[in-house]
Amino acid sequence: MDANGLPLDTREIPDEVARILAVLPSASIVVDAQGEILRASARSIALGLVNRNAITISDIARLVAKVAADGEPREQEMRVRRPPLGRELLELRVRVADLGTGGILVLIDDLAEERRVDAVRRDFVANISHELKTPVGALAILAEAVQSASEDPVQVRHFAERMQLEATRLGHLVQDVIDLSRLQGDDPLLHSEVVDVDELVKRAIEDVRTVASDREIDLVMGPDSDALVYADVGQLQTAVRNLLVNAIAYSSDGTSVAISARQVDSIVEIMIKDQGIGIPANDLDRIFERFYRVDPARSRVTGGTGLGLAIVKHVCQNHGGECTVWSEVGVGSTFTLRLPIYRLEAEAEFYGLNILELPTADGALDS
Repeated sequence: MDANGLPLDTREIPDEVARILAVLPSASIVVDAQGEILRASARSIALGLVNRNAITISDIARLVAKVAADGEPREQEMRVRRPPLGRELLELRVRVADLGTGGILVLIDDLAEERRVDAVRRDFVANISHELKTPVGALAILAEAVQSASEDPVQVRHFAERMQLEATRLGHLVQDVIDLSRLQGDDPLLHSEVVDVDELVKRAIEDVRTVASDREIDLVMGPDSDALVYADVGQLQTAVRNLLVNAIAYSSDGTSVAISARQVDSIVEIMIKDQGIGIPANDLDRIFERFYRVDPARSRVTGGTGLGLAIVKHVCQNHGGECTVWSEVGVGSTFTLRLPIYRLEAEAEFYGLNILELPTADGALDS
């Protein structure tokens, strides 16, 4: 009961406050004096800061309790592990204030992203300058060869084909650089929507079906998972497609690649399993590094840039998840994307359809 004897779940937050919270870039939570959730923004749910009727970060809960006790607003910076997997550290600025209406407002800003992007960008520029030298140098040498063999049509045709291959490889590298740069500088929650995992998997399969058919590789999809995630659909589809492309590239002709999704507690797992050459145990810890290649010679043949798995890793981290791998040489590999499930219907039912910025199927926002 509140001071007026009304049940907590019937109290209304003033319309003016609700409208302001709906447009704030910060994650926002409104709780009562006992710390139970009254309202939560979609961003706070996606970050894992709330679970059902409670705040999941104990440091934030303690700050709320202090404000509830004396009514004084507080601000604090903190480093915490991101729920539910705890694989990523969040650097947060948390501001808590009493609304004076029986509710306490919590605003959370993520400070880690900007700092992390600056550090990654410096390393990335150093790496990419080295990687670009290879195809650019090859094109220069081949151009000289074409000029020298201008009287020999067969040699000209041969060198021209090689130049075309190097230009294609350079184009793929530039595109991967652009994709990775966007991932490192973008906040996926600003462009997120509720995504049907099964539909996402089907679209990714269609994207690579022609490549698989050329190699007579069968793409096998598992049963529907009926899982939802709150994600940037473009980023997530890129990650799944990259894993499928890798599985096809490192598989023998006439084999199969299986992709399936399933719900495990509060996590959805998307698994891509191939019957390829496998990855040596001593390379497993490094395959997600930028430009790391297990077999550089094979990467040249397949046109790999060494950035595909790094992109997958960053997509998962941006969405509070992870990518794991199991592999055995000569047997094959299984890559698993693990992402927090977005339980849209359960959350809406609990909050009495009172979730701020609740995304609809087409990405629009309800308030």
